[in-house]
Amino acid sequence: MSSTDKRNVGEGYRNGRRPVTRFNQRVHVPQSSLNDSLEGEIQAFLTDEDQLHTYDDLTKVNPVTPTTVLKCLQARYRLKVFYTHAGCTLVALNPFQPIPELYSLDVMKEYHYAPQPQEFKPHIFIVAEEAYRNVQGQLEPVNQSLVVSGESGAGKTWTSRCLMKYYATVAASSSVMKSQDTVERIERRVLDSNPIMEAFGNSCTLRNNNSSRFGKYIQLQLDRCQLLVGASVQTYLLEKTRVACQPANERNFHIFYQMMKGATDEQRKEWKMPLGQWFAWLPNSEKTIEEDCFEETLEAMVHLGIDGGRQKQIFKILAGILQLGNVNFTSSSDESQPCKLDEQSKDFLQRAAELLCIPAEELQTCLRVRMLKAGKQSVLKPCSLSECSTRRDCLAKVIYARLFEWLVTFINDSIRADESTWCNFIGVLDVYGFECFHNNNLEQLCINYANEKLQQHFVAHYLRAQQEEYVSEGLQWSFVKYKDNQSCLDLIEGSPVSLFTLLNEETRLNRASDATTFRVRLEKELCNNADISWDKFSKQPHFTVNHYAGKVAYQIQGMVEKNKDPVPPELIDLLQKSDNLLLEQIFADMEEDNPASKGLSKVTVVSKFKNSLESLMSILHTTTPHYTRCIKPNPDCKPLTFKKEEVILQLEACGIVETIHISAAGFPIRIPFQSFMQRYGVIAKYADVISGNRCPDVQAEQSNILRRDVQKLLSVVLHHVDRSHNLESEKHNSWVHCGRTKVFLTQSMLDLLEDQRKKILSRCAFSIQCCWRRYQRRRRRIRRQSVTLIQAAVRSWLVRREVQRWNRAAAVIQGTWRKWRALLKSLAEDELDDAKDLPEENVPAFSSVLRERGSVQLSSIQEPVTVRGWPMGLALASAPSVTVSLTATGLQKMMSVMASLSLPSRRGEYKVETNQYTQELASIRAQPKGSIKLHYQRSPLLYADRQPDMKSDVTGFNEILLEKTL
Repeated sequence: MSSTDKRNVGEGYRNGRRPVTRFNQRVHVPQSSLNDSLEGEIQAFLTDEDQLHTYDDLTKVNPVTPTTVLKCLQARYRLKVFYTHAGCTLVALNPFQPIPELYSLDVMKEYHYAPQPQEFKPHIFIVAEEAYRNVQGQLEPVNQSLVVSGESGAGKTWTSRCLMKYYATVAASSSVMKSQDTVERIERRVLDSNPIMEAFGNSCTLRNNNSSRFGKYIQLQLDRCQLLVGASVQTYLLEKTRVACQPANERNFHIFYQMMKGATDEQRKEWKMPLGQWFAWLPNSEKTIEEDCFEETLEAMVHLGIDGGRQKQIFKILAGILQLGNVNFTSSSDESQPCKLDEQSKDFLQRAAELLCIPAEELQTCLRVRMLKAGKQSVLKPCSLSECSTRRDCLAKVIYARLFEWLVTFINDSIRADESTWCNFIGVLDVYGFECFHNNNLEQLCINYANEKLQQHFVAHYLRAQQEEYVSEGLQWSFVKYKDNQSCLDLIEGSPVSLFTLLNEETRLNRASDATTFRVRLEKELCNNADISWDKFSKQPHFTVNHYAGKVAYQIQGMVEKNKDPVPPELIDLLQKSDNLLLEQIFADMEEDNPASKGLSKVTVVSKFKNSLESLMSILHTTTPHYTRCIKPNPDCKPLTFKKEEVILQLEACGIVETIHISAAGFPIRIPFQSFMQRYGVIAKYADVISGNRCPDVQAEQSNILRRDVQKLLSVVLHHVDRSHNLESEKHNSWVHCGRTKVFLTQSMLDLLEDQRKKILSRCAFSIQCCWRRYQRRRRRIRRQSVTLIQAAVRSWLVRREVQRWNRAAAVIQGTWRKWRALLKSLAEDELDDAKDLPEENVPAFSSVLRERGSVQLSSIQEPVTVRGWPMGLALASAPSVTVSLTATGLQKMMSVMASLSLPSRRGEYKVETNQYTQELASIRAQPKGSIKLHYQRSPLLYADRQPDMKSDVTGFNEILLEKTL
């Protein structure tokens, strides 16, 4: 599928706009009439100024001219509307003031959860969501790239920051597979990489308070569920010369000013930076900007895993670099002697050596004396004053550059996910903007070269490639003219002769370079190129390049030396012996760049930068690009100030007007037949079931068969559109065109196809869900029945086992009870006194008084029965009919018996108290003649009822008693 698939730039019924005719008709009209007509249309369009701000997509503007586009942007900017669609690109105007409500979390969620984000107001979140949904839809190429371009100060860094925050929010908010702590750690680390990269890589320039002095391409890594699992950062050409040389009215990197303004007293003492100390390499330190926030940088370091010990090592290195900047040399009267240092410079050198953890004497020697190798011998030669300063600057630059590379590597190790956990990525490209200063050198040439490459990528990918494809596919098309910068790129990087090739040749020559001689050679070799010019009357040798954004004059002086970027080997050896573990680590694997030994094989700065840029372009060519053009409304960075001259130059430079022309008249989505049928063939398949037509052969290899299948599919969709929208059939050609090998679609047609496909897939999903739920329900019912049977079987088994246990227990109890009852019965029988054992004559006779007072009248015996008291106490049990006739004047033991048995007495007649009341009744002896003997002792017979008269039925032990007494 084409790399511009799913680009929401088409027209149609989005935002209520009417469809625009797609073909530019060639009408032969006199040129004067065309000009008059165009002027009339422009005036008519600009007459209604109150409606200019309503054009949220510049393809609606009619006619499309620089003037009409500029007026629309100005009207929207005046109403604080900073984003506008321009075909396949998004135009972003920098407000130069904070607008927090425009980038809040609620706004992110609103665009993320919207069914059609394109129906909302233009926003950078629309571009981000479009790329994210492309990854979700797996449309080839799946990987996405968000290219943010514009001049320095146009807002590229802020836009890239917003994009990263958006993905860190929406790609992690729906996580269901990972714990919340993991998600927060990943998204926070990804976002915390920004403050560190900006602190060490951005600085305040004339055009921007937070200008990126390096390029970066951030890959946000997504897993199969499109969740953010990691990221990686690739950097390009850090402007390390800014460490030792700051242009007029500009500043060094932010991190140095953060240390100066945010350090505590303890840190200042450790870094040997007393309050109010002046540093030569920190100009304009009195200026305070928003980026001078040391606490934010420290917090980000902690979140990324840079502990306190490592932080101390980093800041001591940075403090040592600042101390080096205050070291000044003076010429020696004797040329054979090294340059001298004044006392103050010696103090600064000593501080720098202590902070870098290297010997001060060796540092001083390396800065003032160079080593020359002649065969196997080494010769020491004192350096000139300029050479000493150059070596000092070189030491500072190489330390800072290597520290920056270490930080990038550490950040990547902290946020990068394992290759097995992610499958797609969304790249965010933030490079330095186009620059044109009063003095421009190699850094500006490389920066502008990078912008030329990005502009060529846009031109080749969209302006040129699309139009050529329209013609090759048989579409009726008249070419839209555009500015192609290929000739400028040939001038800079072409082969065999170009600026870079000539500069590398001059660099590799083992001789001192001369600016005038090099200019003469450039003029001789490149005299036939129209994109370069020379001012022969200028005092300083320079050349002027006609870039796509304007002409820029580059100074030749010092360009060759910067391209060499020499690092004396003795400085590297000194740093490798540092006691600072971090400094030793970052220089441990650094190879010595020896120009004399490497000769023509030496890698120059422009060669390295060109190779890294080619690697970046190869990534961009394999991804779906999304363009955002940042526009700087005024050169002074004033809030809500719109300078028409400034804006119109940027619009013309980046080809916005041509982009709008092609977007309004072309087809932004191009899909090969095979891919089209693989994705949308399901529409024709289910439509054919209704119409009875043959199902298209999706796997057919012949292009004519595929073309017929595609046409049938499109006819089905358009027929559905006619019925639902009542559209005229002649408007179909403005929505879709079937070429020779591809289908060309507008965004509106693509939305219709996606809508139809979504509905069919929803029905299929519904059918699958119904079948699955029916299957699940049946399986649950069968399982429930099985569980019921198992439970019933288990319960019956448990009940049977319990009943059997009860039966066994009951049998044991019954057997034991029967045995015990038989034992008691046998004991009772044994204890019964036989009448023969008690002869009548041996029974002592009672006196009349005793007989009267110590007898019990039983109902079954006519005469009173004498009760005998035993030594341990006596008791009497009888049926309810037993009447007791005892008086208080009788025997005390008899009274105890009556009290212990709680026998009822006549109301108020007796009052008996005894300490034997709670004793247990043990055994009984019943004699045939009616006398009863009771023993008080501990016995298992604890079930005797001591109140038998209160019940009608007598059971248990009393029953044994009464069997012999009644």
